[in-house]
Amino acid sequence: MSFEINAVRFVLDGRIVEAKGKRRTTTVLDYLREELHRTGTKEGCAEGDCGACVVLVGELNAAGTAVDYKPVNSCMQLLPTLDGKSVKTVESLKKPDGSLHPIQAEMVACHGSQCGFCTPGIVMALTGMVQVNACPSRQDVNDALSGNLCRCTGYKPIIDATLKACTRPAAELKLQDSADLPQLKQIATPKQPSVNLEGELITEPTVRTKKGSEFVTPATVDALASYLMQHPSATMLAGSTEIGLKVNKQFIRPQHIVYVGDVAELRTSAETASTWTFGASVPLEEIMQRVKATLPDFAEVLRRFGSPPIRSTATLAGNIANGSPIGDSMPCLMALGAVLHLRKGSAKRKVALDAFYTGMKANVLTPGEFITAIEVPKLKASEAFRAHKISKRFDQDISATCAAMRYRLDGDTFKDVRIAFNGMAPSPCTAPKLEAAIQGRTRTELENGVINAKLDAAIAASFPARDGLRATWAYRSLVARNLIAGFVEDALQETATA
Repeated sequence: MSFEINAVRFVLDGRIVEAKGKRRTTTVLDYLREELHRTGTKEGCAEGDCGACVVLVGELNAAGTAVDYKPVNSCMQLLPTLDGKSVKTVESLKKPDGSLHPIQAEMVACHGSQCGFCTPGIVMALTGMVQVNACPSRQDVNDALSGNLCRCTGYKPIIDATLKACTRPAAELKLQDSADLPQLKQIATPKQPSVNLEGELITEPTVRTKKGSEFVTPATVDALASYLMQHPSATMLAGSTEIGLKVNKQFIRPQHIVYVGDVAELRTSAETASTWTFGASVPLEEIMQRVKATLPDFAEVLRRFGSPPIRSTATLAGNIANGSPIGDSMPCLMALGAVLHLRKGSAKRKVALDAFYTGMKANVLTPGEFITAIEVPKLKASEAFRAHKISKRFDQDISATCAAMRYRLDGDTFKDVRIAFNGMAPSPCTAPKLEAAIQGRTRTELENGVINAKLDAAIAASFPARDGLRATWAYRSLVARNLIAGFVEDALQETATA
C-alpha cells in the first residue's frame, strides 16, 4: 500500500485504520471515542490514575508469528504512537458467535460491576494480564488492578471473577488476533534507513505534520541524533506519562515532537556479570522483571511507581530526564551507582547519575543531547541494597520521600555506604553526611539509639528545612531518618542471627 507521511495506520480487529489530518496531540482515547465510536473506553481522570481508559496495544513479536500486547492508558497516549501497531478495545473481546470473553462472563456471574463506568477499563487491564499470566495469584490480580479505581464493588467480586475465569483453559483467555497478523505486516514501516551509492540517507524518519508542526518517528538512534541536532528544543516522547498530562491538563502543543518508542537500539537491554544496561526506551515493567530476583527492594519501588499500564510505557530515562524532586527511580539508581550514557550528534559521553542534576528540574544535558542508556552496577557478593518509598497511598502515589541504601558489612562494621533520597532537596540526591554517620561504624557504635541522633544531625546539616505539598519537613525528615535507621537495624539483626 502507498504511504503518506501525515497518516497514522494501525490495526483494529483485523482491519487497517488510517487516520489522516489529525492533530498530532490527539489522544488515542479521543480518537477511539470520537472518530471510531468505540465508546466502551471511558475518560475518567485524563491523567492515568483511574484506569477507565485502558486498552491493549499490540506489536508483532520478533518472529512475526503472534502479537504481544500491553495495557496502556489511552487518555495519555498520542495517536501517532499507534502507527504500525494494533489496538484492542473492550468491544474487541466479543467472539464471532457473540459470546463474551471469560473475564467478562465471570464479571457478570460474580456481580463484579455496579455503575459500570470503570468496568471496561478493569476488564481490559485483566485481559491484558491473562495474555501473559493465565494462572495468576490473588496478589497478581491485585497488582493488575492497582491502576483501576472502582467506587462501587469493593474489588472482592472483581478479584473473585478473575480467579474463576482463570480456571478455564488458557486458550480461552487468549485474544483472537490471527486476522491482525497480515495487516500488521502490511503496515510495517522500514526499521533501517536506506543509503544510496553516495552515502546519502534515502529513508528519512517518518514525519507527520499538522499546520506546520511535526511529529517525527525515527527508526534508528543515528536518525534521532541527527534530528535533535537540527531541532535541539524538540520535545522527546517515550512513555507519554508526563507529556500526556501536559497535553490534557495544560493544553500544550509542542511544535516539534520526536517519538523514541520505535528506535530499536533504545529498546534493548544488555547484561554482563557486573552490570545491566537498559536502553532509554525500555519500559519499567521489563526492568522490574529483570531486577526483581537480585534487587527485590528496587523492583518493589518500580512496582509501586505505577500500575501495569503506566509501567508498560514509562521509562527510566524519562523519569530521570524529567528530574522531578520526588522521582522514585533516582534514589535507587544513585545508591547503586548508576551511570548515564549520553549522546549529542556523533559525540558520546558517560555521566554518573549523582552528578547529573544541577538544580530543580535542571541537569547537565546540553541542547540536542539525550540519554541513550542507563548502566546499573550489580551488587557484589558482599554487598546489600535496601529501598523503601513512603506515600499517602501505598500503590501508585507520589512519594513523600523514597530512601535507598547500598552497603557492605565487614564483620559488624559498615563499609562502602551509599545513601540517596528523593523529596529532601530540589532534586534527587545522595547524602554524603548520612553516609559518613554510618561508614566505618560498628554494632556497638550504632546500637541503643545512637544512630538516630547521628542521622538527625546529618539530615539537619544536609538539607534545607522546607514544607512541601506532600509532607511537612518535620514529618519528612523524621521518616527519612527512620528509614535509614531501619535499614541499619535490619542489617545488624541479620548478621546477629547469621
